[in-house]
Amino acid sequence: MPERDDDDQRQYRVVINHEEYYSIWPADREIPAGWKDAGKSGTKKECLAHIKEVWTDMRPLSIRKPSGGPAK
Repeated sequence: MPERDDDDQRQYRVVINHEEYYSIWPADREIPAGWKDAGKSGTKKECLAHIKEVWTDMRPLSIRKPSGGPAK
């Protein structure tokens, strides 16, 4: 029977990519290419709560940051 998310006590870490998209990754596994450690680890529930708190703008970084082009 699959574990319920509430019962999952494995350790995870929060990871972030170049567009500032967040995800969680098992703490005992190597972080995949294109992602880096975002500085938070804990249970799945703790990591997801952290992401919910810090990821307030879901737009990719390339859309959010100014392009440096001429002002309109």
